[in-house]
Amino acid sequence: MIHVTRDLLTVLLERAAERDPGETNLRLSATRAGDFESDTGLDPETPVLTHFTPDVGGSVNAVFGVDLGTPAGHGGARFLSHPDGFLGVSKTDDLAAVVLVAVPPYDDESVAAFDRSGDGMGLAALDAAPPEESVPE
Repeated sequence: MIHVTRDLLTVLLERAAERDPGETNLRLSATRAGDFESDTGLDPETPVLTHFTPDVGGSVNAVFGVDLGTPAGHGGARFLSHPDGFLGVSKTDDLAAVVLVAVPPYDDESVAAFDRSGDGMGLAALDAAPPEESVPE
């Protein structure tokens, strides 16, 4: 079962709708359920998708193979939109351990989770907010 916060899922679906008919392709990061301030009802070690990371550093990444846009240890998931309506993983998709795919009309019923081989996985949206983060002074 893949867990995602309701807020993140809402933002991802809105972003896909705004970019349609273009595709959306974002890295996702997780927070351990035990790090949430409220009780999620999950095992504390369970990863919950909470953030997306915009793609940055494309030219450096292409030359040196270093992904500057993803913090170390994060980014084991991706969000993709398929404006053509294919609710699955295709050979041309950027893959990760977990791939969330959304299709029009970009609502809760038109998004699904898959592993990198394209096998479907359960997807659950949690009404919980991740812990607040701040930049050290």
